Amino acid sequence: MFSKACKYAINAMIYLATIKEGVQRAGLKEIAKAIDSPEAFTAKILQQLVRDELLNSAKGPNGGFAIHGDPKTISIAQIVASIDGDLIFTGCALGLEKCSEEHPCPVHHKFKAVRDHLTGMMLTTNLKAIASQVNEGTSFLKS
Repeated sequence: MFSKACKYAINAMIYLATIKEGVQRAGLKEIAKAIDSPEAFTAKILQQLVRDELLNSAKGPNGGFAIHGDPKTISIAQIVASIDGDLIFTGCALGLEKCSEEHPCPVHHKFKAVRDHLTGMMLTTNLKAIASQVNEGTSFLKS
């Protein structure tokens, strides 16, 4: 459903949101290790998140990455849109370009219900809530 890059982006954002306030930024190596992602691939993903102003980055001895703003205001939908675009929210299940209410593909109406539910969940689920679950030990970033 999500690209590999998107999965890593979501995990990286969750990891960064789990870091206690007041703690310095997390470095690329630390993030890549925490989410089991190759460093070079992680770097590209993090830079995209910086470009879309979901993360801040700084160079130097106290450098690294940190959440841009309040994690309560960042939805999973924003992260997905940053990496994968909005196709998951609007696209056809079969990949048809002209699929619509007026010209539906064979699974349009069933998929639309699933897509709308998924979109709603991603729009209403914020980073802080998910990070809290990880910090409490009720959910995990690694198996």
